[in-house]
Amino acid sequence: MPGTEEAAAQIRAAEDRRYAAMLAADAGTLAGLLSDDLVYTHTSGVRDTKQALLSKISGGSLVYVRLEHSVGQVIVLGDAGLVIGELRADIVSDGHPRRLANSVLAVWAAQDGGWRLAAFQPTPLPS
Repeated sequence: MPGTEEAAAQIRAAEDRRYAAMLAADAGTLAGLLSDDLVYTHTSGVRDTKQALLSKISGGSLVYVRLEHSVGQVIVLGDAGLVIGELRADIVSDGHPRRLANSVLAVWAAQDGGWRLAAFQPTPLPS
């Protein structure tokens, strides 16, 4: 297990790769970054598994048009990492454009020799 600072840097890099893959609709890269046990919650409250999220992205029912994310804090707790930040995005969900402004919590787990996203939870920011 890497040291705390090294683990935090690895998690930040994985977060950057995840957002780039989502924007590029690169389901192959994204699949390697997601835990098989992923619980991905959308702003609407709908929860997806890894396969459901990948299907939405690769099938075009979820399109990320613009993604801006900022990481406020990375907390490493042994084999888990918490990323606390903000996400602003323009998406198209089932043909409907939406603008998102969320506080986000991403939970990363040390699995299979790397960091995998295990859970994602957005909360709309106050207007």
